[in-house]
Amino acid sequence: MKKEKIKMKIKKIFLGKENQSASLTTYVLDDSIETLNGKNRPAVIICPGGGFFTCSDREAEPIAMYFASLGYHAFVLRYTTYFSDTLEMSDLLKTLPKKENTIYPKQIRELGEAMLLIRKNASKWHVDTESIGVCGFSAGGHVAALYSTEFNEPVVTDYLGVDKNDLRPAFAILGYAITDYHLLDADLEKRKNNPMDYHFMTASNIVTCGTEVPDRELETKLSPVDHVDSDTPPFFIWTTATDPLVNPLHSLELASVLAQNNISYEIHIFDQGTHGLSLASQAAAGSKAQISPVVNQWTNLCAKWLENNFALKLPAVSDFEKMKGKN
Repeated sequence: MKKEKIKMKIKKIFLGKENQSASLTTYVLDDSIETLNGKNRPAVIICPGGGFFTCSDREAEPIAMYFASLGYHAFVLRYTTYFSDTLEMSDLLKTLPKKENTIYPKQIRELGEAMLLIRKNASKWHVDTESIGVCGFSAGGHVAALYSTEFNEPVVTDYLGVDKNDLRPAFAILGYAITDYHLLDADLEKRKNNPMDYHFMTASNIVTCGTEVPDRELETKLSPVDHVDSDTPPFFIWTTATDPLVNPLHSLELASVLAQNNISYEIHIFDQGTHGLSLASQAAAGSKAQISPVVNQWTNLCAKWLENNFALKLPAVSDFEKMKGKN
């Protein structure tokens, strides 16, 4: 019998009825008689960071390849961002006008659309619909965390016209994510003495929610820590203690709220490391400063967490091993 080779279906699919500002790229592993042989695999939807200005390439395909190497289907969601092309740093020195079609809750609704699209194609793609998780970094981590805590609220369910159970992620994986907009506002005050940092953060607020300084009510809408409930899925969280852009307290506060609500979680805070490390290896680095063998350990820790909680449905022994055992 001719053996099949594992291949990958890579396809870009545009989302949304209104425009083509968001897309889902599939990294779907082919079925093989040597591996799962018709059984379904877990899947991960990846939300790259980029401050809601753009979606980072460093937190897109390299992350998909990492999950694929573990045997998981991967999907990269390039959600709607303020700029459709590459961000120029000079853009951040200008006062950016508000764009209604790029602000909250646009991105979490697009993540919901991605979830429904994967469920719709689950049979064809061999996806285990009970094990579809989300993953995000920085601003993409904000999208993933906010979706994981608001998927069951009318802002998503009513808009998409589906039951919350069709939208619930099985798990969430966050890297240096924004989880508390109240904390972000407090950090903004501290950065007034640093014009570049302050302008970057106010510009990020404009592209995220349409205003430089959101009020308390809007901050609550944008804060995953304020939406954790009994429906919230388990989390794997990691960051660095020296992140200069997203305070590690975001990760710590989310872990604390999850604990208070008896939601399973695992958290790792590495002693040193800048913002935006992605895999922290040369596979996703734009410079040597973005390589850290210590921080790269998050990938092995995450792999073990997934194996413990969302393992591939493998038999104890293969047919070939059974045949050998009879000889």
